[in-house]
Amino acid sequence: MAKAEAKNNESELEPTVASEGTKQAANVFSNESEDNLQVTIEKKLRALYNLQLIDSHIDKIRIVRGELPLEVQDLEDEIAGLDTRIEKYTLELDALSNQIVEKEAAIKESQAMIKKYQEQQMNVRNNREYDSISKELEFQSLEIQLSEKRIKEFSFKLDNIKAEIEKSQVILDERKNDLAIKKSELEDIIIDTENEETELLAKSKTNQKFVEERMVVAYQRIRKNARNGLAVVKIERDSCGGCFNKIPPQHQLDIRMHKKIIVCEYCGRILVDDAIADAVE
Repeated sequence: MAKAEAKNNESELEPTVASEGTKQAANVFSNESEDNLQVTIEKKLRALYNLQLIDSHIDKIRIVRGELPLEVQDLEDEIAGLDTRIEKYTLELDALSNQIVEKEAAIKESQAMIKKYQEQQMNVRNNREYDSISKELEFQSLEIQLSEKRIKEFSFKLDNIKAEIEKSQVILDERKNDLAIKKSELEDIIIDTENEETELLAKSKTNQKFVEERMVVAYQRIRKNARNGLAVVKIERDSCGGCFNKIPPQHQLDIRMHKKIIVCEYCGRILVDDAIADAVE
């Protein structure tokens, strides 16, 4: 499948290259001598390799700048989440505090009722009234015990929530500090790289003028499909500098001759030799 893709890439490039004995090359370069043809192909190869170096540099700038906005966004999202959590805890805190106040008021009310029933118990006229008041006293005592139990539960939850709020607030302050630092770094990088990126984009467009539009389209497609964005690579240790597959000796010779543009039969990347790379770098 990789070979098929490479052949597709090569088919895009072949009409733009000057290979001997082909009808396409004769049509494109019919007014040029062989020497001039070689110079023209060399110029295109240099332009393509230089274009690759420029675009790779732009990629690095965008990668560095691209990570920071994501980090800033993550911090902003985390801060928003912490704010929401603290707000929720605060509402729970208020609700628990109100419940404690209600239970304390219920205890006072029950204590007042107990005092009232105790006074009534002293003036009962029969056993039935006495038993009725005794049940009310018992009920109010149970109410006080239940309210005291609820107050303890609410107070325990209250202390836990206060601890969570303090913990979240510490994290929130740290994240806000990190956000301020990241935003400052991002602004500095944008200021430092904006002009450089603009200049590199202009150079990239200038280099594109030295090759045909179809070749530029093929180059851009290869870059898009390559993980590392490399469409033009050097031969390294007799292998493709992109996929690291071995290049046949005859292909290496053709690449060094600079008479046509050769693509890797495995990955479809455009191949150049050290002479082209040294002339550009």
